[in-house]
Amino acid sequence: MARLIDLSHEIEHGMVTYRGLPVPAISDWLSREASAERYAPGTTFQIGKIDMLANTGTYIDAPFHRYASGADVAGYALEAVADIPGVVFRAAKRQSRALDAEHFSGREVRGKAVLVHTGWDANWRTDTYAGGQHPFLTRDAADYLVNAGARLVGIDSLNIDDDKDGARPAHTILLGAGVAIVEHMTNLGALPDSGFTFFAVPPRVRGMGSFPVRAFARVGA
Repeated sequence: MARLIDLSHEIEHGMVTYRGLPVPAISDWLSREASAERYAPGTTFQIGKIDMLANTGTYIDAPFHRYASGADVAGYALEAVADIPGVVFRAAKRQSRALDAEHFSGREVRGKAVLVHTGWDANWRTDTYAGGQHPFLTRDAADYLVNAGARLVGIDSLNIDDDKDGARPAHTILLGAGVAIVEHMTNLGALPDSGFTFFAVPPRVRGMGSFPVRAFARVGA
């Protein structure tokens, strides 16, 4: 039997993804109490409203996030973000924050979703999560994954780049090659190293370079 494994953080009112950036505001546009005046007795509805940054919770980056002429999230074909064979690279016992090309060598990644399990998601919504010590991919690692034919790269960390490096080489290289990026993932430890398919589908919103996704994997037939 196939099973589905959720790899996304929940989005909650007031939740911090990046310190210093606006948090999501979730409220009723139409409350159940107010709706009672619009419908038959005993019939109520709720219509919700959310105001949030595109870079909230678990989200996908499209080339437009980095490049003005790049495709936005609406431009992703379903084949680029859904039903992709996946592989997990374990980095929870890493020697340093920087994960270089050597970490990804020796396994086939062509056409696959490469998910990097660092275990950093255990620090989600704590001061440690954004405290400047998160693991990240080096320029050489990004180059390697592009040249090896990866279709998508995901990570359970604050950023796929070192947030102290203003050049953002991993974003620049991966998105420049049309390789999707999924950041702030969680629960990658529940996945096998291979033998699953991966999904991270955003709504078809034009003019957005990033957008939250419900990332998940299907394991088994």
